[in-house]
Amino acid sequence: MVDPSLEAIDWQRFLCRPPLQPLREVDAAAFRSRSILLTGAGGSIGTAIASRLARLHPARIILLEASESHFFALDRLIRTECGPTEIAFYLGSVCDAALLDEIFSVHAPDLILHAAAFKQVPLLEDQPLAAIFNNALGTETLSQYAATNGSRIVLLSTDKAVDPVSIMGATKRVAEQITLSHNGVALRLGNILGSRDSVAEVFAQQIRMGQRITVTDPTARRYFLTLEEAADLLLAASLEFDSPALLSPDLHAPHLIVDLADFLARELAPNQEIPVQFTQLRPGDKEAESFWASNETAESSSRPGLLRITTRQASPILLHKVLTSLRSAVENRDVFEAIAGLMALVPEYTPSQRVEAMARERRIQNSR
Repeated sequence: MVDPSLEAIDWQRFLCRPPLQPLREVDAAAFRSRSILLTGAGGSIGTAIASRLARLHPARIILLEASESHFFALDRLIRTECGPTEIAFYLGSVCDAALLDEIFSVHAPDLILHAAAFKQVPLLEDQPLAAIFNNALGTETLSQYAATNGSRIVLLSTDKAVDPVSIMGATKRVAEQITLSHNGVALRLGNILGSRDSVAEVFAQQIRMGQRITVTDPTARRYFLTLEEAADLLLAASLEFDSPALLSPDLHAPHLIVDLADFLARELAPNQEIPVQFTQLRPGDKEAESFWASNETAESSSRPGLLRITTRQASPILLHKVLTSLRSAVENRDVFEAIAGLMALVPEYTPSQRVEAMARERRIQNSR
């Protein structure tokens, strides 16, 4: 559950910009005859998308979630909102090919909104194989079913996929390439305000407990969006007719993370002096994120509020070869080969010292 103290926050006062344009009524009508599969449906963003979809009343919504507790909460919420829409719940992972086979055989979704992913940057630096299996290989499995069934797939990606320095970012960059290779759409988003386990929730918990607010660096800055904006952007991205397409929000400037800390301190503890403690950038962290790299270009798209990014795409032969190698590396618990595979597909990826040390240790073990 998202920290309840954040539910009443007016995030536009922090963002100091108008809300991004919501989904237009003419676009909303385009969903009403669709059979839609949403993965990661019980996460904060997934729940916001599921709730938004329920209010659009498509023909069918299929909700896939791997967490039992998130599944339970989602089930209680969505059944009160779905109206005449047929709704199906599945507890499981996009990595489960047998489950996906059942979902596509029974429900024949024509649109897949792929929000399932492992997202916690520092945690995944210690769990690279899990990140690769879930974020990259899970996307490959899902994309193959989408292609076989003629379904359109839309990936929820991240600005951390741009010149990645984290396992999370590198695996999401691979997921982008997989999605684009299957004629899909990938949407890079920034940090989502108030979502579960977000930096805003961490700050709120620290304030509530009377602790110092910890910020990695005084110059660290990120692009921020609200949950409602993220949900509408993903739905709008699914209507980008000219695919494959890599998209991002049209946001002009990032915010300092310390400004978010100060804002939440004023909002949640207006009569207290809440100190901020600067720590340091963690493994996989950047000082700043961006929506496109120096070797990518961005231009207006056919959807208001979305930019279209031109990017380098791995050849189908290389992509297939490396994904086969990554699957073998994960099965053999071989971090060295897994990182080598990531770098073959994402040459701009710079592994952290922690990940490099894990890979070297594995290589030494293999040589004995």
